[in-house]
Amino acid sequence: MKIDEIREKSIQELNEMIVDYKKQLFDLRFKKFTNKYENSTDLGRANSQMKDIRKTIARVKTVIKQKELA
Repeated sequence: MKIDEIREKSIQELNEMIVDYKKQLFDLRFKKFTNKYENSTDLGRANSQMKDIRKTIARVKTVIKQKELA
């Protein structure tokens, strides 16, 4: 998700986004550690998705902090 889209949302919406992204991250980690992937390309895709989700969570938290300070 782009930073401009994140900045348009309210703090409540951003907190809900963090909860949703953390659930997605948990599900991906759970699949990874229970070996639910059929082949290595699925595992690689999951790793890149986890990286993207972690970055998005960090962006959202940064915007929340900026809004609180403003």
